[in-house]
Amino acid sequence: MAEPEPLRGRRIAITRAEQQLGAARSLFERAGAQVFDLPALVIGPPDHWGPLDDALAELEDFHWLIVSSANGVEAVEARLKRQGRSLARRPASLKIAAVGRKTAAQLETLGAPADFVPPAFVADSLIEHFPVSGWGLRLLLPRVQSGGRTLLAEAFGEAGARVVEVAAYESRCPTSLPSATLAALEAGGLDAITFSSGKTVLHTAQLLEAHFGASWLAQLKGMALVSIGPQTSRNCLEILGRVDGEASPHDLDGLVAACARCLG
Repeated sequence: MAEPEPLRGRRIAITRAEQQLGAARSLFERAGAQVFDLPALVIGPPDHWGPLDDALAELEDFHWLIVSSANGVEAVEARLKRQGRSLARRPASLKIAAVGRKTAAQLETLGAPADFVPPAFVADSLIEHFPVSGWGLRLLLPRVQSGGRTLLAEAFGEAGARVVEVAAYESRCPTSLPSATLAALEAGGLDAITFSSGKTVLHTAQLLEAHFGASWLAQLKGMALVSIGPQTSRNCLEILGRVDGEASPHDLDGLVAACARCLG
């Protein structure tokens, strides 16, 4: 029996990091969509590795490592390997909490399954359902260098935890749009654009403004703007003026389903 194709014939632009477009593309194509890549993030190292390396050298002093992206997991594992260690061989006293299915899957791949994954794939859910009181805990939060939320650090700090936030990677804006995606935007030929993080919203706006000038927002007229979660939706409202759909659950499968709902 053939799989349903709720997006058959629809032209969808997906904004992901350049290195992460493949998984999203395959899911949307399986749903019948014609996919246009809009790489809105370039993932690279932070300006300085020192703070992360110093924190990892003292890993046995932390009670929890909290990771909110696969990029953070990859960065931590790479830097640990430089110290002759790995997440799979972490101190027995250190537990790992992961926000999101992809983050948890990345930990599984490394042989270091998460001790806690919140029921919803957003930071707010981790705070609400965290299995122990934060009082007296020492937490390590590797994160994007700029533009990420400080919600986790603030909430755990208010709960009495000692939180160390360190830059593990940076997500920068690409310099240009792919030619096929640019042509589709110029022709008004897209049915929807999906956004996978707050930064993809910001960087897409920057890329459109760089190409189309002051009238860049008009290029989005007539297409659905679909977000992966609450924070991304807020960025859509602030920067683009609207959001037409939000994924539930807040992952790629939810994003496909949200597109299908928006486009009827």
